[in-house]
Amino acid sequence: MSATETTGSKRTLQGVVVKNAMNKSIVVETSRRVQHPKYKKYLNKRARYSAHDEGNICQIGDQVVLEESRPLSKTKRWRVKEVTVKAV
Repeated sequence: MSATETTGSKRTLQGVVVKNAMNKSIVVETSRRVQHPKYKKYLNKRARYSAHDEGNICQIGDQVVLEESRPLSKTKRWRVKEVTVKAV
């Protein structure tokens, strides 16, 4: 295998667009439920990712699928793969 070949597929994330004020960039928030190891209470953990939106098609409230990519800027490491649900 050479250095240019990659094995497997790229990671994907699902989330909701929370910010789209920048040109060709959006901020997507993902959430997951995790159980506290000691107290067994379920908590909602949130993470925010900056993503590349080439056509400026995403609006606040859209549900999107992100795909891992090479570093595009200081904070952008993800691209918009598809918009699954448009905001009303």
